Amino acid sequence: MTAEEPRFHLVLLNPQIPNNTGNIGRTAAATGCMLHVIHPIGFDMSEKARRRAGLDYWHLVACREHESWDAFLDAEHPARLWLYTTKAARPHWEAEFRQGDYLLFGQETAGVPDWCHDWVDETYGPGQRITLPMDPRARSLNLSTVVCAAAYEGLRQLAMRRSGGP
Repeated sequence: MTAEEPRFHLVLLNPQIPNNTGNIGRTAAATGCMLHVIHPIGFDMSEKARRRAGLDYWHLVACREHESWDAFLDAEHPARLWLYTTKAARPHWEAEFRQGDYLLFGQETAGVPDWCHDWVDETYGPGQRITLPMDPRARSLNLSTVVCAAAYEGLRQLAMRRSGGP
């Protein structure tokens, strides 16, 4: 990772499943994104736990842990933020991503709490809540799958703008 601004900030609010966070860390490393993990979380992120889990690539992950939502906001002050949620109708390919945007994801079992939806609406506007469209009978996608799709859609858009595409 270079000293330049990360392509995107991948923000996990209270993740519960260590394998998902590990996969998301790999996505962050592969795409030049910064990973933010907001506590409380449902697992141990110590170096010993990462070694035991076989996360031999973790040294490539630019990761910041935050003690709480408020600590995250105090440290980061996101100018632009997109909330990925099943409680949105706007597909993520309609969002216009810019380098340095924060992409926020909730925990695997419950998504983000209602107060966070309200905060996003009040701070950035309801258009900042986006979703990956899918058959509603499927309920939801795996968190690491959604984060990967989000990161690569953002990269696609950045590449299109650099190449002079639409």
